[in-house]
Amino acid sequence: MKYVIVIPDGCADDPQVSLGGKTPLQAAKKPAMDSAAKLGQVGLSNNVPATLTPASDVATLSLFGYDPLEVYTGRAPLETVAMGIKLNPGDWAIRCNLVNIVDGVMKDFTADHITNDDGRDLIGTLQEKLGGEIKSPSGKVLGVLEFHPGVSYRNILVYRAKEPAPFGKDTKGQPPHDIPDKSVESFLPSGPGSDLLKDLMKKSEALFLEHKVNKKRIAEGHKPATQCWLWGMGVSPTLRKFADIHNVKGAIISAVDLVRGVGMLLGWNRIDVPTATGYLDTDYAAKGRYAIEAIKNHDLVCVHIEAPDEASHEGRVDAKIEALEQIDRHIVGPLMNVLPNYKDWRILVSPDHRTPVQTRAHSHGAVPYVIAGTGIVANGQTAYDEVSAASTSILHAKGHDLMKVFLK
Repeated sequence: MKYVIVIPDGCADDPQVSLGGKTPLQAAKKPAMDSAAKLGQVGLSNNVPATLTPASDVATLSLFGYDPLEVYTGRAPLETVAMGIKLNPGDWAIRCNLVNIVDGVMKDFTADHITNDDGRDLIGTLQEKLGGEIKSPSGKVLGVLEFHPGVSYRNILVYRAKEPAPFGKDTKGQPPHDIPDKSVESFLPSGPGSDLLKDLMKKSEALFLEHKVNKKRIAEGHKPATQCWLWGMGVSPTLRKFADIHNVKGAIISAVDLVRGVGMLLGWNRIDVPTATGYLDTDYAAKGRYAIEAIKNHDLVCVHIEAPDEASHEGRVDAKIEALEQIDRHIVGPLMNVLPNYKDWRILVSPDHRTPVQTRAHSHGAVPYVIAGTGIVANGQTAYDEVSAASTSILHAKGHDLMKVFLK
C-alpha cells in the first residue's frame, strides 16, 4: 500500500462576504481534491484539544496520529530536530521570532519576511551580545544561552541548563502570528522564568535599533526587525517511531523546520525541495515532483505546504485561493494521476488547523479532510470543503484517531 498525505496548512476557514458567503476552499477551483471527495470519505477532524493552543505543532502531531495531550512538550523543541540542534536532559528550546513592533503594536510577525542572510546577521548579534553564561549573584553558572539562526524570521534560543532551568510547564509565550495589529503588552511571556525572557526581548530592541541590517532594510523599503519575540518554549519530547507503530516507512517534504522536525522525530526521511520557500512563492510543482519520486521508495509520503496559512495571516483571501489552486494543480492532481499505478494506494488531504482570513490567527475547531483510494467507500460528497465535510455525520473528536482510519 502506498500512502500520501497532503497538508494545505491552515486552509480551513469561514464563509467570506467577499466570496458571496463561500469559504476559500469552496471558491477555489480544485478539481483534483473534488475528485478525491467523489471517490472517498469526507469528514471533520478536531486536531487541537481545547486546552492547547491552536497551532501547527499540536495539530501536526495529532494529524500524524499522536495524542498531543500525551506527547506535546512545546513548539521549539520540535524545530531543533530539523535544525540539527541536540537538546540534553534539562535543556530548553525557545522559539525566537524576528518581528516588527511599532508603538507597542505587533505590525509584522515576520519582520517583512526577512531574508535568511539578514536574519542570520541579527541572530549573530544576539549571540554576541546576549549569548553565553548566565550567572547567579554569587557567580555560579546557572546556564548558557545559545541563539541559533533558522529560516527567515524563524529562529531558536536554547537554554543549556547547568542547574535546573527557571522555566516550567506554567511558562507561557504567545505566538506572535496570533496577535496581528494588537498591543503586545498583555501578550508578553509569563510564568516561571519569564523575567529572563522579557529582559532578553527588551535588550534586543536596543541592539536592533541602529543595526546595519535594519538600516539597509529601511533604505531598501523593507520593514526593520525591531526586536526578537520569545515563545514556544519546551524540553525535548519522546515519540515512538511511526514505523514501530504502523510498520510504515515514511518521508516528509516541507519547507518549515517545525513540520520537518516532527517528521524526523517520527523516524521519517527528510526530503528537501531546494526551491520551496515556506511562503506564497514556493515551488508547488517541484514539491509535486519530489513527492511522486519519493513514493517510489517509501510506503508513505507527506507533503506540507505553508502557503495557505501565510495568506491567512496576511488577511489575503485572493492569495489563499491562489495557493489552494496551485496545490491542487501541481501536487494533489499529479499524485492522484500516479497513485493508481500502484496496486493499492490512499491519499489524505487535510489542513492541520483552522486559520480564518478575517482574524488572521489560528483558531480551534474541526477541519475538513478527505481520504480516497483502495478500500475507502465513498460517502456521497461531490466537493472537498468545510460545508461538505460538516454535512456528513463523521467527526473525529480526537484528531489523532484519523490516522488509524487512513492506515486501516
